[in-house]
Amino acid sequence: MRVLLTGHQGYLGTVMAPVLKAAGHDVVGLDAGLFADCVLGPRPEDPPGQRVDLRDVTAEHVAGVDAVIHLAALSNDPLGSLAPELTYDINHHASVHLARLARDAGVRRFLYASTCSVYGAAGGDDLVAEDAPLRPVTPYAESKVRVEDDLHALADDDFTPVYMRNATAFGFSPRLRADIVLNNLVGHALLSGEVLVLSDGTPWRPLVHAADIARAFTAALTAPHEAVHDRAFNIGSEINNVTVAEIAGQVAEAVAGSKVVITGETGADPRSYRVDFSRFRAAIPGFDCEWTVKQGALELADAYRKFDLNREDFERRYTRLAVLRAASDAGTVDDTLRRRR
Repeated sequence: MRVLLTGHQGYLGTVMAPVLKAAGHDVVGLDAGLFADCVLGPRPEDPPGQRVDLRDVTAEHVAGVDAVIHLAALSNDPLGSLAPELTYDINHHASVHLARLARDAGVRRFLYASTCSVYGAAGGDDLVAEDAPLRPVTPYAESKVRVEDDLHALADDDFTPVYMRNATAFGFSPRLRADIVLNNLVGHALLSGEVLVLSDGTPWRPLVHAADIARAFTAALTAPHEAVHDRAFNIGSEINNVTVAEIAGQVAEAVAGSKVVITGETGADPRSYRVDFSRFRAAIPGFDCEWTVKQGALELADAYRKFDLNREDFERRYTRLAVLRAASDAGTVDDTLRRRR
């Protein structure tokens, strides 16, 4: 199968591309390249790709493609809140434009990287399933809800959108992100000796390893039509439904000599949800996530040590908001986050 992978030079795309290739797929990438240099360790070998802003995609970019895996986005809540209008322009409008082009070009399957953040203010200890009310509390999560709604309107017998609501990702990628919770806490533990938690530590977070996300998308790509057509799936594992304080405790165990420091300075986080992941396991018999939070913490600590992670890179090179601000200051992107030629 010929697969267009958007965001192939991002944190998840860099992990997913070789998994797709190993499964026998012909992968072509599409990426604006904003984070292509956020590399820790040896530079990864990318699939053949096109450097294109998502807002500039045309019919030629989806010609001859059997399926699209759409990861590209302004990713995570702080970055999405930087310029909400750009979040909706890129994450929502450009995503739906890509889907329409794909449908018109005869692409039969469109796997969309949504997020469990759509449950944002669910609260409580009950597990939330895909039919739970959606309560996004950030522009990032709201943009994901809007795309799901618009893709549903595009679905027909020949075009199958699938909404992959990923839990919060963790784990090592050659294109690292240090601004997601486990990756961030492990970095703080190694660099300062403190597992620094700014909230009160009580919110629930569902986590999932980048490699398990890659496996889930690969499985959904070839799943029977009736199993996945126009359906939303939570991607993760119930064992990785943990509070932020519990995540911090796992990190302290993985990084010897570190200690948990919960400052509570940002107060209680309204984003709190425990998630039910059984629908995807039922749709894809035999699938289950392989990575636990503790295993991910150990993996990250080993990689950070091996590749000599330093504080400056941790805070700037591997933090999406800092990368974009540096690019803006350097004049390599304009006010709309388009790369200057």
